[in-house]
Amino acid sequence: MIDYSKVINTTVKEIKPSGIRKFFDIAATMEDVISLGVGEPDFQTPWQIRKAGINSLERGRTKYTSNKGYNKLLEEISKYMERKFNLKYSPEDEMLVTVGGSEAIDACIRAIVGSGDEVIIPQPSYVCYEPVTRLAGGVPVIINTKAENDFKVTPEELRAAITNRTKVLILPYPCNPTGAIMEREDIEKLYEVLKDTNIIVLSDEIYAELTFSGKPHVSPASVEGMRERTVTINGFSKAFSMTGWRLGFACGPKEILKQIIKIHQFAIMCAPTTSQYAAIEALRSCDDEVEAMVKEYNMRRRMIVNGFNKLGLVCREPKGAFYAFPCIKSTGMTSEEFCEKLLYSKRVAVVPGTAFGDSGEGFVRASYCYSVEHIKEALRRIGEFLDEIN
Repeated sequence: MIDYSKVINTTVKEIKPSGIRKFFDIAATMEDVISLGVGEPDFQTPWQIRKAGINSLERGRTKYTSNKGYNKLLEEISKYMERKFNLKYSPEDEMLVTVGGSEAIDACIRAIVGSGDEVIIPQPSYVCYEPVTRLAGGVPVIINTKAENDFKVTPEELRAAITNRTKVLILPYPCNPTGAIMEREDIEKLYEVLKDTNIIVLSDEIYAELTFSGKPHVSPASVEGMRERTVTINGFSKAFSMTGWRLGFACGPKEILKQIIKIHQFAIMCAPTTSQYAAIEALRSCDDEVEAMVKEYNMRRRMIVNGFNKLGLVCREPKGAFYAFPCIKSTGMTSEEFCEKLLYSKRVAVVPGTAFGDSGEGFVRASYCYSVEHIKEALRRIGEFLDEIN
């Protein structure tokens, strides 16, 4: 008999499963569940994108593309980054198409981080950064962002986290789960801390199109002095409602992209061909569809934030992404306890804030990428739950 405890990689074994998937999987076994748990748009992928994918299949375009991606797609991404974020990247050597933004994050960290190197990770934030850092042999250094700072990284917090082992700072804005954003002046202050270091910024901008402050998203790489030290990660899942197409991209200095592409070559080969053809159409013709979806999200955002505040669960205004992050400390429960009791008693699924780091304790994440009727019913049931526990 094989002793599997001696076979499995210890680092992998010690990594906890995603706290998001835990509640999603429980809810999937139950009937009549209203879920606000998963960050997946409820919109269909726009028809012209689907049509482009279908046409590529009908024409037999099912072969590998180059490792870094189909040239026409790289060119469209380059135009998109300049048009939307005032960033110029060369399709030749500063860009890579990946299998979702998640692959880009993993490959970027592996290209930079070695054994014992430190990665600064603001939390609460997306669940992958810490385990991916550990898998690369790195050491996560956590900045516990605070509600009173709108969950932004402050220069003081960044300065305190830096050591001579620091290699990467992750900036996950707009942020999942808090909805926080970083504005230009915020990033400029961080640059003053970073400017005399060799620290690379991994900027996860998968929600860049989903901002509600009245100002466009500011990419850290667009701030003076930051481009040379920033790898920008983005993708098609959220803004274009293309989660299942699994397509993302990385842009950055050619010296770093060269190494990321090597990892991609050996681990992945190339991103899905059909998805790449569809993404070309997304970038060429879907600005209006994206704008319509963002307008709908904004309406739902106001509804859910107002709903939580009326129920007595203090909820700061999320200015990006599509999540609300209400505080549940008034109930006297832990985040995990609140979510479990709510799910089993009222069939409403939200995610404990602790799924996104210890500093998420006392909060829960509720996604508003669901229909108005769905959100209204969830809020009604949460109200009943709060009445019953008080």
